Amino acid sequence: QVHLTDSGGGLVQAGGSLRLSCAASGRSLSNYAVGWFRQAPGREREFVVGISRSGVNTDTAESVKGRFTISRDNAKNTVYLQMNSLKPEDTAVYYCAARSVLMPSLSARDYADWGQGTQVTVSS
Repeated sequence: QVHLTDSGGGLVQAGGSLRLSCAASGRSLSNYAVGWFRQAPGREREFVVGISRSGVNTDTAESVKGRFTISRDNAKNTVYLQMNSLKPEDTAVYYCAARSVLMPSLSARDYADWGQGTQVTVSS
């Protein structure tokens, strides 16, 4: 089991940027595919972006394509989510999650380990 810590959330105006971090401890994150999910009040948790163990392959939800980018630094045991051109509808709690296979999954059920979440609020 890998322990994940999300950070980097905050309040930003529409059009602004934030970078979220997902730091791992306990095990090497290089053995895990990682996904970022988000959950807004009253809504189900939804997939945002995912990255393969090697970092070569990524999946991105249509709603954030062209604005959000996932990357990883296995030497630092950290995965990043760069969010640009933020919109009020991006407001949610963002969670990173890890699964000990090669590729990420779009389904939250496929992830065993989760961060505690970090709040992102985008004002109009």
